[in-house]
Amino acid sequence: MNDTTDGDSVSAQTASPAPGSASVMLLGAGERSRELTLAFQRLGAEVIAVDRYADAPAHTVADRTAVVRMTDAEELTALIDEEKPGYVVVDASAVATDALFALAERGDVEVFPTPRSTRLSLDGEGLRRLAADELGLPTAPFWFAGSVEELTAVAQHAGFPLVVKPVAAAPGEGESVLLRPEDVEPAWRRAVAGGRLSLQRVMAETVVDVDFEVTLLTVRTTGPAGPVVHFCEPIGHHQPGDGHTLEAWQPQQLSLAALDAAKSIAARIVNSLGGRGVFSVELLVRGDEVYFSNVRPRPDDSGLVTLRSQRLSEFELHARAILGLPVDTIMISPGAIQMEYASSEAQRPEDAAQLRSVLADALAVAESDVRLFGHADETVRRWLWLSTATAPDPIVARDRARRVAAALGRLR
Repeated sequence: MNDTTDGDSVSAQTASPAPGSASVMLLGAGERSRELTLAFQRLGAEVIAVDRYADAPAHTVADRTAVVRMTDAEELTALIDEEKPGYVVVDASAVATDALFALAERGDVEVFPTPRSTRLSLDGEGLRRLAADELGLPTAPFWFAGSVEELTAVAQHAGFPLVVKPVAAAPGEGESVLLRPEDVEPAWRRAVAGGRLSLQRVMAETVVDVDFEVTLLTVRTTGPAGPVVHFCEPIGHHQPGDGHTLEAWQPQQLSLAALDAAKSIAARIVNSLGGRGVFSVELLVRGDEVYFSNVRPRPDDSGLVTLRSQRLSEFELHARAILGLPVDTIMISPGAIQMEYASSEAQRPEDAAQLRSVLADALAVAESDVRLFGHADETVRRWLWLSTATAPDPIVARDRARRVAAALGRLR
């Protein structure tokens, strides 16, 4: 389907870019950024991968690397002035947004996502108020609290069950479900500790009885007549309570009414945020009803299924859209993934014979593939391995991905 609607800096040269090629500074150099680096490079772009620590995954493939405190506006601005990239692409959870606003106003470099999108991705309260209050998008009833006392008052007013989560966090991080009054204080502590920023503020949301959650990858580009929005097939996803596993599959079937509502919601929030690139729009679906949940202005882990299911992966779509190149969202096969996360101290097994045996069993599953991640990565939710599979329908693909993951589980 191809649907549309109208520290000090430390640098090291590792390769010579083609003369006249586009220069992309990527703020963030984790495993996801490594995939994005390769996507830009395949399109002839020179990539400067930046992160707060050395030897990050994207540093191993980038044309040049730099290590700075990305939350320090002066350091970040000095690096950008030194490198003079044509594009600055944010793929990190925390950057100096003030520096990005100032950079965008100068007009000598394009910034993606827009600085406003980047700021709102770190401000769950601002994003939810934009969606519900300004755009009128349907959402589950929600409240915000800045203390245990405020959260207690919210719970007394809203009733139980109630989902409590940080205002800025990865999916599932710091999240709790309140079932009774004594759950309030532990939920507050978990949310405050689990957020990506040190914000003493949480969001409480009524539990909506839904059939499933979907990610609608939405690609915003610019055509001859102005902005154009493209949609990928909906991606279903599920994350068990332990937070160490993510399962995703494509396509997730929706009724025609729900699909139309999902596209309308996604187009409205994405066009409000502006810019070019992939937006991961999170939605809750119940029958024909669709509720907005969240949006991230970049590729997302649930979209990793597009590495096998689509002609162009979410990373290739993001790179093409940012560079102003044509995109398509054609799905070539139903597919599924299972991502396993690890703590920062987890290591790949050193026993080569065991590794070969595990991989042999995993890859014996029809239409399967695996990716093992062994690079240093200082993120909390570090990728450990990814199992992928395709099949004539998503149910079979999910079963195959689970069988691959079960085999890889012996690596723990």
